[in-house]
Amino acid sequence: MRSFFGILFFLIYLIPSVYAQNVSEQTKKREEIEREIAFLDKQLAANKSRQLSSTKELNFIQRKITNRKKLLQQIEQEIKVIESSTGEREREVERLSKELESLKKNYAHLVYNAYKYRDRTVWILYVLASDNIEQGYRRWSYLKNYSGAIRQNATAIKEKNSKLEVEIGILTKTREQSLKMKNQREQENRSLLQEEKSAKDIITQLSRREREFRQQLTAKRKEIERLNREIERILAEAAKAKKSSDYKNTEADRVLSDKFENNKGRLPWPVKEGVIIDQFGQHNHPVFKNIKLPFNNGVTISTNLNAQALAVFDGIVKQILVMPGYNQCVLVQHGNFYTFYTKLDRVSVKSGDAVKTGQVLGTLAEAEGNSAIHFQLWSGTVKQNPEHWLLK
Repeated sequence: MRSFFGILFFLIYLIPSVYAQNVSEQTKKREEIEREIAFLDKQLAANKSRQLSSTKELNFIQRKITNRKKLLQQIEQEIKVIESSTGEREREVERLSKELESLKKNYAHLVYNAYKYRDRTVWILYVLASDNIEQGYRRWSYLKNYSGAIRQNATAIKEKNSKLEVEIGILTKTREQSLKMKNQREQENRSLLQEEKSAKDIITQLSRREREFRQQLTAKRKEIERLNREIERILAEAAKAKKSSDYKNTEADRVLSDKFENNKGRLPWPVKEGVIIDQFGQHNHPVFKNIKLPFNNGVTISTNLNAQALAVFDGIVKQILVMPGYNQCVLVQHGNFYTFYTKLDRVSVKSGDAVKTGQVLGTLAEAEGNSAIHFQLWSGTVKQNPEHWLLK
């Protein structure tokens, strides 16, 4: 009996745990997307009292739409897992119910016979009426263990009933979770339709201002090209210096490069909280699809107002410079790798400083109610997509 209750206790806590593990991965992904959507909402709300540029608002909304679609996909996956688990639980409940009913019928039969043959004289006559000694022995053994059979059957009923209650409890929870996820799916679909309408309205407004945006894009392209040329010049000089006979590639540099490379996909973000609004590579204008935007050598991360820029890894501050459109910029060397942090209003380090992972490099400038950091990552003179290196 003690071992039975030990097993039952184990089942009560194990089965819900197994179910939780089945949906935990989908739930984690969903919650990550939900956090990013909530952050984008906060970014938009921070600009309500300000004149937010239409292109920036469109950028935020389009990012929300992308995340909302991902969220809906995750919800669908969660619903499938939950409904699959619900089906399994329903089948198990049905099986246990049938077994319990069979045990109860058998128990009733045993009790009835025990009552019917409660007179020991009848039992003795039943044994004596055997055709031979062997049959008599079997009948005697059966009657001797009859009360034991009744007790065993009663115990089996209790066990089966307890297990059935556990399964019904799990089934109830999975049905509630399924209903909850379906309600969320409906709500997210409504939000998606509203966001798509908002984006369409902004695009309609912006489409009338193509000439103005072309002029702005020309000026922006010059700023980006100036920044890229300066970074490429600094990195080319560093590479040239490393090839010279005077340069000593220390063991510490090699170790740091290896450690940095081994952390690909696990580097912390250059801000505590943020969302990528401009991705790496070549992209078209969000409204004027025939216009290609300048190649993005890094990513732009929208973050909280006056947030701090943080070093993503141990290194040495290589250089601090000021660039039009990018405010103050900090270049950090990590052996053969470099990270570049721009749009800082105040800088907390100086050239030559050793910095640690997570150390504050400076404070980001204000931009329409919040802040943004343009972040680049280089392997020698080869630009890298930061999204491949940063922790997801």
